Amino acid sequence: MDLQLKGKTALVFGGSKGIGRGIAEALAAEGVAVAIVARTQETIDRTVSEMTARGGRAIGIAADLANWSSIEAAVKSAREQLGPIDILVNNSGGPPPSGVVGVKPEVWEAQFHAMVMPFFRVTDLLIGEMRTRKFGRILNVASYSVIEPIPTIGISNTLRSAVVGWAKTLAGEVARDGITVNMLLPGVIATDRSKSLHQGMAKRMNISEEEALKRFETTLPVGRMGTAAEFGAVAAFLASPLAAYVTGSMIRIDGGLTRAV
Repeated sequence: MDLQLKGKTALVFGGSKGIGRGIAEALAAEGVAVAIVARTQETIDRTVSEMTARGGRAIGIAADLANWSSIEAAVKSAREQLGPIDILVNNSGGPPPSGVVGVKPEVWEAQFHAMVMPFFRVTDLLIGEMRTRKFGRILNVASYSVIEPIPTIGISNTLRSAVVGWAKTLAGEVARDGITVNMLLPGVIATDRSKSLHQGMAKRMNISEEEALKRFETTLPVGRMGTAAEFGAVAAFLASPLAAYVTGSMIRIDGGLTRAV
């Protein structure tokens, strides 16, 4: 299927590894010129090199979502190198595990400014051009925890839910401008982060990493973790002109993990 994405441009935050990289690679494979923004230059360079070796067009820019001046400069650089941005992928890392009782105010504030506020501000930088050109795709990566809160990540549950409310409101405001706004909700995707979690599980249970992974995967409805490529394929469709009637939605890419209807 031709997704009609050739010649479009995309700005992908957290695009050097994991889910973000899966999205960036899927877009590049469809002919999208991709600007990858992440914190570590070495990882960015490796990802860009591998993508361009496969025939994709990609550039990399180092910036930190917690540092607004660096993000503003990254957006400016991406536009200068690629032109107006058609597709924005808002994707951030998560806070450390915690509940919500007793979290210090300064922790809430710091995490809000790292996880939530950049989505709002970057989108505001780009939405005007999207409206003028009557095309735009805004994809926000969150977690299935906005539907079923995960007890061990209380801060993430709370702040990612704030993004859901913002995205739904924004979708209604820009729907007639040819712009769609959707939430992507991953379940358990095979990434470096999930690998580290299984290493910790193996250590606690005094079993091998392979055994820890096997036991964990038996709890998943499809019997395995998802891949970043599978996640990216869904994102690429939602970024395409073919998905023009999908907006204000929360799309689960979780292998049936979410039990809620």
